[in-house]
Amino acid sequence: MDHSGKLALVHNGVIENYQPLKRALIEEGHEFKSATDTEVLAHLIGKHYADSAESNGRRLTDAVRNALQEVKGTYGIAVMHEDHPGLIVGARRGSPLVLGIGENEMFLCSDATALAPYTQKVVYLKDFDVVEVRSDEFGIETMGSGDADYEVKRLEFAPEAAELGEFPHFMLKEIYEQPQTIENAIRGRLNPEEASAQLGGLNMTPAQLRDIDRVIVLGCGTALHAGMIGAHMLENMAFVAAETDFASEYRFKNRPLERKTVFFAVSQSGETADTLGAMREARRKGFLALGICNNVGSTIARESDGGVYMHAGPEIGVAATKSFVSQTAILGLLTLCLGRMRQMSASTGREIIQAYEKLPGQIMKILKQNEHIAALAKKYCQAHSMLFVGRQYNYPVALEAALKMKEISYIHAAGFAAGELKHGIIALIDPQTPSVCICPEDSLYEKNISTIQEIKARRGPVIAVATEGDTEIQNHADDVIFVPRTVEMLQPILNIIPLQLLSYHTAVALGRDVDKPRNLAKSVTVE
Repeated sequence: MDHSGKLALVHNGVIENYQPLKRALIEEGHEFKSATDTEVLAHLIGKHYADSAESNGRRLTDAVRNALQEVKGTYGIAVMHEDHPGLIVGARRGSPLVLGIGENEMFLCSDATALAPYTQKVVYLKDFDVVEVRSDEFGIETMGSGDADYEVKRLEFAPEAAELGEFPHFMLKEIYEQPQTIENAIRGRLNPEEASAQLGGLNMTPAQLRDIDRVIVLGCGTALHAGMIGAHMLENMAFVAAETDFASEYRFKNRPLERKTVFFAVSQSGETADTLGAMREARRKGFLALGICNNVGSTIARESDGGVYMHAGPEIGVAATKSFVSQTAILGLLTLCLGRMRQMSASTGREIIQAYEKLPGQIMKILKQNEHIAALAKKYCQAHSMLFVGRQYNYPVALEAALKMKEISYIHAAGFAAGELKHGIIALIDPQTPSVCICPEDSLYEKNISTIQEIKARRGPVIAVATEGDTEIQNHADDVIFVPRTVEMLQPILNIIPLQLLSYHTAVALGRDVDKPRNLAKSVTVE
């Protein structure tokens, strides 16, 4: 609320200069009830409203615009005033704001998914847009008060896609949607005749794709873990130098890079503040920056030079599940595309395509183990800490599985590269600390068995994620979850599924709020 108590504001973002603004307002007699930057913004708009002419019919809108001229930082705001019933004024800079257009009703929100039950028509507002919303009309201007260009779009998904249906939680629903997620990710993108993949949205010619010297994948959290798998795929199978970087770190670096470096910004929402900032920094330096996101109208989708849409449908649960699988699958398609332009043989390309086509059925097979995994969760849910270890492609899976466990169960969990066990991590092993070892029958199987033996020698309980038909693993691990076999580069997609279920059932057993874990937001739109 503002100083008068008549103006109310909701704000997503960070006002960086709120302290000097607050000091100036206090000197003018304003009293604050909180220490938030948001309250300072409310008071600032209220001050401009009080100072403006009473007769001006656009008084509230002008007050918002004038106040924002003094603000440094990011905001997506909606403002109401007691003297202007039936009017909401919205504005954005750096934080997403979406207008929903209904019949005799209008909406403002930060994520279009929330609008699905009410309307399919939306406008994705741009930075420095100001919108006046009434029940039966809206108007969009730029901060300089000129008319803004905008486009009314339709949501990609039906209203029922954002409903629970027969599931108790959105997270479980979205885990079970992953066979369809894979189908959506690869639909129309596999080319069996050329044993390759086609990704037209990249907006690059075959010659440009072939000339790429380095790929850098930018992301945060789950998206970064998918990017780590993608970078490993690109180097191993496509022979392209590739790496990942925390989006939050990259934008503050000054690294020398090859001229033909291409960046991929990976974000489910397409609005992740750090990823968007890193992508803008890459483009500012003259590099090509492409996006992988799930939101066609998002800022990353609009500002990138091209990209790939995930078409995963709405992901409501805060803990990302199907978006990780989709991002990993798309990075695999990129690997197939670039690999076939280099040294990857047609037979290898066809093998990867066949593996992709089998993934939906293989995921369904894993989901049939739901009750077994739920029983394991009950067995281990009282642990105070859990360790997740994997090698090569499965090291990022260990990181992602640990993140899921932390996010929704609040059990301390950490992911490690298995080869690092003896370099300090082994000190954490004890009978009360379960270790989840990702141990497929791949080129490093014997190394992974040695890791399990090291843990067991120190009386640590072991849950193994292993390949179907592996009769040896049960001689070493306390509990085993079996997954189908696929090509090594796609194995992480299958290996993460049971670990998503493990974290879900652990959280349920502990009575946690699975879909809305404490302190977390679905889209991290502030730095």
